[in-house]
Amino acid sequence: MMDCAKSEGAGAAATTPASAHTKVGSERSNPSAAQRPMRVAIIGAGRGGTALLEVLHQIPTIEIVGMTDKDPSAPGLKRAQELNVPVYGRTDDLLHDQPLTLLMDVTGEPAIESALRQQKPTGADIISGQASRLFWLLVQHESTLQTELLQAEKMAGFGSFAAGIAHDMNNPLQLILGMAENLAEETDLEAVHAQALDIIDAVKRTTAICRDLTSYSRRTSVQQDGLIQVNSKLDEALKIARYAVALQDIEIRKQYQPDAVVKGNPDKLLHVFVNLITNAVQAMEHHGTLTLETISTADTTQVRVSDTGCGIAPELVTRIFEPFYTTKPPGKGTGLGLYNIKNVIQLMHGTIEVESHSGQGSTFTLTFPCDSSLSEGTV
Repeated sequence: MMDCAKSEGAGAAATTPASAHTKVGSERSNPSAAQRPMRVAIIGAGRGGTALLEVLHQIPTIEIVGMTDKDPSAPGLKRAQELNVPVYGRTDDLLHDQPLTLLMDVTGEPAIESALRQQKPTGADIISGQASRLFWLLVQHESTLQTELLQAEKMAGFGSFAAGIAHDMNNPLQLILGMAENLAEETDLEAVHAQALDIIDAVKRTTAICRDLTSYSRRTSVQQDGLIQVNSKLDEALKIARYAVALQDIEIRKQYQPDAVVKGNPDKLLHVFVNLITNAVQAMEHHGTLTLETISTADTTQVRVSDTGCGIAPELVTRIFEPFYTTKPPGKGTGLGLYNIKNVIQLMHGTIEVESHSGQGSTFTLTFPCDSSLSEGTV
């Protein structure tokens, strides 16, 4: 969100509230996008092919149309099936089954590379040998940089958590101190027992606070994407956000549709939700209405975070997803929050859309495609 003073100032001269709308995200989930996904086939499902599959699968502008290996027990073939990537027993079938843009040969066998050059579809390019390894290293390096950037932005924002943490920790600690002082002079065993139970409860409260913050601040896990229950993840984000912003004067409306599920990294999605909720409360200057909504259809799952704050000026709304762009005062923002959010959403093959009216508030809508490979386990 933008700094309220600047956003309101930009819209003050208009006779009616100025509004703005923008949308960014995956071309894969936007059929009208000018850039179509690059259609890639992976030849070789060993260690290198599996690693390449994991990296390329996260890039919205790449569509992996198939994977093949002469060894039917190759580890990459099983992982490809888990990701709904077609698996072929013969390279010929993969090459002739559909149009291709790029063939990635990670077998390291010159004979296979030579055969591919003779059989490749018209217009398709081949990357093999050391070039294929270099490509994977470059993509992996970019993925690592994105993870580091997300972690840096997360830790930079922890300064805003200090006051909330101190308040929530101080209350149970004061209770523990008072009870301990009473116990030092208490002779009634029943009273000692009751106060000991109160101390245990207070310790559990402080432990829960530490556990929540430790979980949130940890480095984003590299676990494989899994199913995420969106409603419970939004509730978890609310618990974390209350350490950064005061929620006691905010009316919170939850409009959850049951069974709203997305597929992705739970740590990254939690960070997205915490950031959007924190921004929304800051835009309302700590009073107003925060609405959290989930909508699930046969094709998509949507998450909407709405506020009744100052809104975003039309001339700013197209820039809010740029890296290091912020209208907040120095020390109040890194300018990386919405940029990182955009990157996470794109890795999940989704889109993020913002609709804002100066002086009335903003709505951020996250749209994720449904995955036919969704399994039973959720996080």
